Amino acid sequence: MADQVIASGRRKCAVATVRIKPGNGKWIVNGQKLREYVHGRQILVDHIFAPYKATETQGKFDVQCSTRGGGISGQAGAMRLALARALSKFDFAYRAPLKDAGLLTRDPRVVERKKYGMVKARKRFQYSKR
Repeated sequence: MADQVIASGRRKCAVATVRIKPGNGKWIVNGQKLREYVHGRQILVDHIFAPYKATETQGKFDVQCSTRGGGISGQAGAMRLALARALSKFDFAYRAPLKDAGLLTRDPRVVERKKYGMVKARKRFQYSKR
């Protein structure tokens, strides 16, 4: 067991780097508290804290995180993956519950690119027969 662990995670275009160490559950994201950073959206906080629920470690680690790219939702997903990876690095016993909950798998879904001759990726311009 190390005293400090660093891990990174990605989701859509967002990248998050998480540094965890034993503590009392304090979260700092890009110099702000977590709830300020996600604008108080409880669903995102629950999404980020999913690795804690799987390993039953809520409030046992201080986390310092830096994120960039994408939006708030993508950054929340990146933080979740980075936290899960950091916990599994911190103690190998946490790996099995994280893996069973599917928290160590990167979500491969990204935005589909816009095609030429179309309004968006799949939406077409209106067809006029006459």
